[in-house]
Parts: sequence; C-alpha cells; structure tokens
Amino acid sequence: MTVDIDVPLVRRLLAAQCPQWSDLPVVPVAKPGWDNMTFRVGDRLSIRLPRYPRWEEQVTREQRWLPVLAPHLPLAVPTPVFQGEPGEGYPFPWSIIEWLDGEDAVGFTPTEDSVLALAGFFRALRAIDATGGPPPQWSNGFRGVAVADERDSAIVAERLRPKLEALTGLADVDGLTAVREAGLAAPAWSHPPVWVHGDPAPGNLLVHDGRLVAVIDFGTVAVGDPACDLIAAWASVPARHRAAYREALGVDDATWARGRVWGMTATLPTPEDFTTDPADAHRRVAELLDDAQVDATA
Repeated sequence: MTVDIDVPLVRRLLAAQCPQWSDLPVVPVAKPGWDNMTFRVGDRLSIRLPRYPRWEEQVTREQRWLPVLAPHLPLAVPTPVFQGEPGEGYPFPWSIIEWLDGEDAVGFTPTEDSVLALAGFFRALRAIDATGGPPPQWSNGFRGVAVADERDSAIVAERLRPKLEALTGLADVDGLTAVREAGLAAPAWSHPPVWVHGDPAPGNLLVHDGRLVAVIDFGTVAVGDPACDLIAAWASVPARHRAAYREALGVDDATWARGRVWGMTATLPTPEDFTTDPADAHRRVAELLDDAQVDATA
C-alpha cells in the first residue's frame, strides 16, 4: 500500500494537530525521497510522512533516538520537535523536525576534509552507548545484520543475486559475485552491536559552502554490524580519498570486506545505466572490483 500525500493533506494535519504552524507556507522539497514525503513548513521546519506501512516505525525511532545521539555527533542531525498521529485520512504517525540548511550531496565531489569529517561522524556514532538501541528489524530494512543473515535486507541473496545476474554480458558478474562471497567468508562482527545510520548515501548528506555539514534521515538507524555504514565508502567517497577514509574509520579487513557488499547495494548499476551513462556504470563496477583486488593481494 502506497499512501498519496499532498499539500492539502499536510495542511489538514497541521490544522488538526499543530494549529500554531497551520498558517505557515507548505512546500514540497525538490527531492522527497522514497520512503517518506517531505515538505518544508515555513522557514525553520519540515514535515516527514512515511509513504509505506513498512516505514511507519521510522517516525518513532527518530523521535526516540535522535535526541540521544545528537549531542555526541560532530555534524548536525535532524532535531524532532513534534510527533503527529494518524488522522485526516492519513494512516501513519509523522514527524515535524527543524529544517537544516544545505543541499544534498548528490553530484557533490567532497574534498578530503569532508571525507575525513564523514569518517569522524561514523567513529563518533559507533562510540555512543548502544544499550537498548533498536536491533535490525523489518521496519529499518534489517540494517546492521550479518552478511549471511537470511532476513529481507538489501544484501540478502534473494535481492542481490538477481541484480548481479541482470548484468550478464555487461559487467564482470563473476568478479562481482566474488565480492559478495568474500563478504560472506569474512569473519562476522564479534563485538557488541554499535550504532549504525543505515543509509549514508549522498542524498542523506548535506553540504553547505563546499563542505559537509549534516547527516539526515535516520529512519533506518539501528544497532548491529557497522559494516552497513560502509555504504558511504563507495556511494559518497571518491576513489582517490577512499584509502584515507578507511584509515580514518579504523575498520579491520573483515569489516571492510563485509562493507563492500553493502556498498554494492548502493552503487551497483542497472542494465539501463549501461545505456544511459555507460562510463559511470563501468566506473562503479571497476571501483568495487579494483578495491577487492587490492585487498586480495595485500
């Protein structure tokens, strides 16, 4: 079930539950995302509304845990200011959060300073006491699970294998399959679970004046294996800065190998990508394979 969400609905919800903000302008953001619809409310607020039943618990998760995490993090994160209830024909809880200035990092080429700032963010996140934090579960996409976990995560074989097979004749499917197998063969995370953001793709990073300033969208936040946050190493960090990023993170070889599988879920091209932008598609495959080859010969 997908819920239709538009400005009139947002206005009705505000009028019914937040009349103090009901007269403010409501404008859809340019890139609302997949899991939630986001609207700017006035100058300093935004409203986020889940679109699918699977993601409705993202609201309560962000409301509960962002105030706990924020004081320990070196970059800005969203600040919840109100949790709305179902109503006006809308079936899920919803959030109002403070607006963060900046643009998403899609198309942005970060400097080494920004790359190191991102590494510092994840080191700080991992260091926060994870007692009582949400485990990998259906409503956060099972972020933080082991690579071999059979639940419905982005790296489960039933999801990843068809994507690899679809590239037969376009890319080195055997090499990409070996990347996944290396992640499966790597020792599992043997330490206590740590905090993970879960989806550190460029669309969830904010930049301002050429530098990284914030990390947003904590709907998939969990405690588990930090390898899933290595999505950022391939999706958000340029190849020339990846070694410095890895060193700054301080992750071991096994975590890096597991993280490469997560990175594949964010950067693996589709067959259509080889038609629309073949150079970029080949680059993304080459970076996954080249990095794996470096590890294999180290």
